[in-house]
Formats: sequence, C-alpha cells, structure tokens
Amino acid sequence: MKYKTISQWSDSDLTNAEHKECRTCSLAKSLMPNCKFGTPDTENIYTMKPIVAIVGRPNVGKSTFFNRLTRTKDALTDDSPGVTRDRLYGNVNSDGFEFTLIDTGGFAETDEDMFAPQIRVQINQAMEDADAVVFLLDGKSGLSPADRDMAAIIRTLSKPVFYAVNKIDDIGQESRLYDFYGLGIETLYPVSAEHGYGVNDFLDELISVLPKSVSEASEEIISVAVVGRPNAGKSSLINRMLGEERLVVSEIPGTTRGAVDSFCNRNGKAYRFVDTAGIRRKGKVSEKLEKYSVIKALKSLERCDVAVIVMDADKGVTDQDITVAGYAYERGCGCVLVLNKWDLMEKDPRIVKQYYDKVRDQAKFLSFAPTVTVSALTGMRVPKILGLVDEVYEQYVRRIGTGPLNKILEAALERTQPSMHKGKRLKFYYATQVSAKPPTFVCFVNYPEAVHFSYKRYLMNQIREGTGLDKTPIQLIFRQRTGRIEFGKKNAEQRGASGRKKKH
Repeated sequence: MKYKTISQWSDSDLTNAEHKECRTCSLAKSLMPNCKFGTPDTENIYTMKPIVAIVGRPNVGKSTFFNRLTRTKDALTDDSPGVTRDRLYGNVNSDGFEFTLIDTGGFAETDEDMFAPQIRVQINQAMEDADAVVFLLDGKSGLSPADRDMAAIIRTLSKPVFYAVNKIDDIGQESRLYDFYGLGIETLYPVSAEHGYGVNDFLDELISVLPKSVSEASEEIISVAVVGRPNAGKSSLINRMLGEERLVVSEIPGTTRGAVDSFCNRNGKAYRFVDTAGIRRKGKVSEKLEKYSVIKALKSLERCDVAVIVMDADKGVTDQDITVAGYAYERGCGCVLVLNKWDLMEKDPRIVKQYYDKVRDQAKFLSFAPTVTVSALTGMRVPKILGLVDEVYEQYVRRIGTGPLNKILEAALERTQPSMHKGKRLKFYYATQVSAKPPTFVCFVNYPEAVHFSYKRYLMNQIREGTGLDKTPIQLIFRQRTGRIEFGKKNAEQRGASGRKKKH
C-alpha cells in the first residue's frame, strides 16, 4: 500500500538519469512510465493497517501524543523544539482496532533550522502516505503564523483531517480553543498528550473514518539494526537500500536522534530497518538528548536479528567502531561489517586486504561476520548488503538435529581429548540445541566448570565446521548431567531393601 521494495540495481544502473529520478519517487503513481527497471512494489507487506500522520509546528507535543497513542516511549521527547526529524512509525490498538501512526518533525515557517527543508519533505511524504491526518496545535501558546501556513497546505488534502488542540488539561481550559476557530475550522478536539484528557473521545472520532484493516498473510520479518559512529553514513545507506529519501541526511554528526524503523520487502522477504543515532564514546556524550538517543540505539540491538555495523572507511577503523561491534556481539546479534564511503578510497586491491585484515585483527570476536566495502553515495555494492543479511539470518535461525550434532561432538572428542580435571577424565554425554536466534547448544558433562575456554572454542569451531554455521554467532553452554542416581548411604539401604523384596 505505502512502502517500496529495496532496489536491486548494479553500479552502472545507478548512473542512469531516468532511473535516478525513478529511484527517488515516493509512490507508484509518480513512477516514470519509461523506466525500464520495473515498477516498485508499493504494497505494505509489513502491515495492511490504515495509516495516520501527526503533523504540526515544533514543540506542540507531537512526540508526546505519539507515545500516548502507541503506549510506548519510542519517540524522544524534550522541551527543546526540533527533537524529531525523521518519520517514526508506531502501532496503535484501540479496543481491537489497529492502525499505524506516524510521528513527524515540526513544520517550521523559516529555514533557521538547517534541517527544515528536509523535514518538510518528510512531512509532505507522511501526509501523502496517510489515510488521515492529525494537525496538532498548541493550546498554551495559541495560534501562530506557522499554524496558518500549515493549515493552508492541509486544506489541499483530499483526506480526513483532525484538528486537535493539545495541552488542554481539563474542561476549564477549553476556552483556549476559541483562538483556533480563526482557522475557519468547524470541529476542534481538545486533548492533553501529557495527561490523556480528551484522548479517548478523539480516538473514537478518528477510528470512525479510517478504513478497515485488510487481512494479511503471516510473514516473518527480518529486523536489521544499522549502527555505527556518528556520520558514518547509516541513514544514507538505508535511503539507498529503500530507494527513497526516507531518512534525513546531513554531514553534521548527530542528525539521527531516535531509532527510526523503515519497512520494505525484496523477493517476498520482509525487512525492518532500524536507523539509529551515532554511538560516541561515553566520555564525549554529555547532552541529555544524546544520551537518550544512544540508549535507544543500544536497545535497538536487543530487538534486531542482524546488526549492520557501518564504519567510515575514509577515517579508518577506529576503537569506537570495534566498541560498537562489541555491543552487537554481546547482545547475540548476527553481524555484517560494512566499510562505507569506499568511493573516497584509493582503488587498490591491497587497500581492501589491509582494511579487512585490520577489522579481523581488532574484532577477533566477530571473525564469523562477513565484511563488505560499499558507497552509500554512489550505490557501489550496496545490494550485496541484503544478500549478506539473508545469509546471516538463514544461519541465525537454523536448527540442528540432536543426532547430527552429537556425531559432530563425538568426532571432535575423538580427534582431541579434553584435559584431565583433578586426575579425572572429563566426560561429555550428549549435546542438543535449545534455541535459535542465535543458535544455542547445551552440552552435558560431568564437570562443566572444568571445561577450559580453549577447548570450548575448539568445540564451537568444530560445530561451525560441521553444521555450516560460519556466518552467525553461536552459543555453547556446559551443564552438569542431571537425573543420575547418586548411591549414598540412604540410597544404598533403599536399594538393598528393594532387592530383598524382589527375592520374596
């Protein structure tokens, strides 16, 4: 319905002028008819729910209202204006009726904010995609020229528009609505995003005009978090893969603030891309807003299947790049290492090997993660990223049968015996996979604490080799075998008594 597929173009395709214009089109209806690269799939395979966009000038409480309706804290909120820049999607469930809600950046009447033009593009896109629009106004500060400008734009829409006046905390404050009737609006909705006043009545009116949700086929979604240092090109990379200017991009570090989800599909597979704020060293993070952004970036790793770790090749592989990669590894994510801005590098095969060797040397814990050099600016090798994500995800969710797993374990034990523990031989009874995402194996032994880390690493490498799990993290847990009869004095007496009964 609203989202497009990820483009699968070669490097030469990206230089085609017609295709460039087609690539950035927002909806299928604006697709150039003479484009020879095919029609984008505009069906929203992630959700077929109706869509509602919240718009308004900065600091009127759009993100707070978004959090109130979605019952989350996904949107960053702060007293300073201009916190939200990208479109943020969330799900609303009101008495069983579900719809998708879009939070947008503030509509500014001037370009004092350098991001204002890009934010306006995001607002226009959100309104075009939506089935209904909520124009949020500030009941405390009253009507402003920016509100009038925004209202003039909204009047051109041929879809339901709801004018909600925020910061009306009780019935005694509804007198503040009078000023907004100057917009020529017949119905105004007094609400309080902070305290919930009037929200339920507003939702009832909103839902009454929304189309019914279309039933959808159950489909697994691959969640991909794009993480890295500030200004590594994360948003540009997602825009390139989505085939549209979905996220605000700037050379200024810190452009992305929250964790912004984007949905699309390719070859029948559904993807959720999570663009995150750049993660700097803790000592350099001082502002409250940036701290919240980093926290959300780290939390996004906990809900993703694969982490695409973006590094700025022009600045080299830094300690902070490795630290970010470590965050992903600690959370058990599948990983793809991306060296971006490769168009700025010298075209020398030896340079590629040097970078790969440096990454492997500094991030030995991610020796299983595939690495690729790309350029989000030119599109060079960007389609390869999704291919690697697919390979990693296939292994990330794979399950290995207990029989084949134990054959691998038995062969490994015969090849190299474990060391003795206090003069006693370590006994490995059997192993089984207990979960996926990532593949997790439990091996039952007589002395779990005695298994040396080097032998554990050996067994993990044998499992990788024997199962083909060479691109995903795996976990190997040792447990003491339970259920064995321990013949102590009491048990011996019981056994003897049992034997005597049998004789009789």
